[in-house]
Amino acid sequence: MNLAAIQQRRLALAARHGWFEGALSATTAAALFLLASSVFFAVLGKSPFVLLGQILTGAFGSRYGFTETLVKTTPILLCALATALPARLGLLTVGASGQFYLGAWCGTAIVLSAPAGWSVFLFLPVFALACAGGAFWALIPGFLKARLEVNETLSTLLLNYIASLLVDWVVYGSWRDPANLGWPATAPFPDAIKLPLLVDGTRLHAGLLLAVAIAVALHVVLSKSRWGLSLRILKSNRVLGEGTGLPWAANVALVMAIGGAIAGLAGILETTMIHGRLQSGIALNFGLTGFLVAWMAGQHMLRIIPLALAMGALMSASDALQLFAQLPEATATVLQAILFCSVLVSGGLLSKGRN
Repeated sequence: MNLAAIQQRRLALAARHGWFEGALSATTAAALFLLASSVFFAVLGKSPFVLLGQILTGAFGSRYGFTETLVKTTPILLCALATALPARLGLLTVGASGQFYLGAWCGTAIVLSAPAGWSVFLFLPVFALACAGGAFWALIPGFLKARLEVNETLSTLLLNYIASLLVDWVVYGSWRDPANLGWPATAPFPDAIKLPLLVDGTRLHAGLLLAVAIAVALHVVLSKSRWGLSLRILKSNRVLGEGTGLPWAANVALVMAIGGAIAGLAGILETTMIHGRLQSGIALNFGLTGFLVAWMAGQHMLRIIPLALAMGALMSASDALQLFAQLPEATATVLQAILFCSVLVSGGLLSKGRN
């Protein structure tokens, strides 16, 4: 049997048993997470069964808890998609946080500069410029990578700090609303630029549906289109791809710009729908969490959705852990790390068993 036949046979088996391996991987990861988190809680001197129950109750046990879990899931999902798309070309970026801030900064600039009474016309410009701002911030490391071979991981990491400080500079300075009595934040945004709420009386907004739609659209495009195939070829063998006429530099710019636009969308959604104004520290580690989710999902756009939900649940449950178990906020971060390691170990075990 030649190599082509072997490859076709492997692809056929993967398609036939992919769902089974996916279910087995998820089950193994869940079992590892429960075991490791139980050990962690036991070391802290707490009952694992009680705390795990409080996590589930805090994240899903009430209308408020469930909607807050979905609220946290939205920016995580968008930041994960912003990381996963460049990774489909082999780019390791950590810049979703900076693109998140630039999107929020650009959208806010439109809101604050518009004349009074124009708020009804601002919805599309605010969201369009926020996406453009995130795309611009991602194109900088994209250009440096495509033209000068600058490491995209380092450049996106450094740009995160610049974007965060840029937001701090304006909210502590010229954009600070005097009515806030010293609190570093802009004036409140008008209701006309906000998306509708999905559940009345909660913070759950239509941005969640938009994020899921983007994930599905990216999955279809990447798996069914010639562009998706060209990204796979360039990732696996750049020299071969360029030899067949596929433009590597143009694709670097394209995936970085689309990813940055998605992260910029996350930034303006969080600013308008959750905080209602631009202020310092709005990213809340969504960029880093999205990076972990993207790599846990293996850059698969649909697998990102449930993993983002799991991370959102852990972030939402951190309030319950602080309130009822008197555990610090960092406990949720440790649990996220345990979940990340569980998924990686599960994937490694299945890969070893398959080989």
